[in-house]
Amino acid sequence: MKRAFDIPLGCLAALILFVPVLLVAMAVRLTSKGPALYGSDRVGRNNVTFKMPKFRSMRVGTPAVATHLLADARSLLTPIGTFMLETFIKCKYHS
Repeated sequence: MKRAFDIPLGCLAALILFVPVLLVAMAVRLTSKGPALYGSDRVGRNNVTFKMPKFRSMRVGTPAVATHLLADARSLLTPIGTFMLETFIKCKYHS
């Protein structure tokens, strides 16, 4: 019974989210060089490292270190990356 609910709901969610994901990917590609997605290394179960796909908000060639360790991280953001960061901060702290 659960599977009969999960599959249609998952398909519906994929259809609804397809357009916003496509728009963000196009915005990233149009405002900067390089791919729209990159793989961020994360640690999963049993300390297994995996790549999590994320939209790219930093310029290509940015050192692979935490942004708080960069001298001026804001200067390395792409134009859409600045928008995504500001939007995320507004959503995070205003909810």
